[in-house]
Amino acid sequence: MGLDIRLPIGLMFSLLGVLLTGYGAFNRAGSITKIDGQEININLIWGVVLLVFGALMLLGATRSRKTPPPA
Repeated sequence: MGLDIRLPIGLMFSLLGVLLTGYGAFNRAGSITKIDGQEININLIWGVVLLVFGALMLLGATRSRKTPPPA
């Protein structure tokens, strides 16, 4: 079976990570959350987390591809 679920998962999380990172970077006023007196850009942080996870999934999918044995 040549089914590897990491490729579509990696693409989905990478795309969502790029979108959320861009939204957090360009819409600073709407994505600031105050926690214990500190301002935290939650969209930017979680966008980077999703992007890293997606990149790791894509890396795992590309590294696991093996050439089929000769027949």
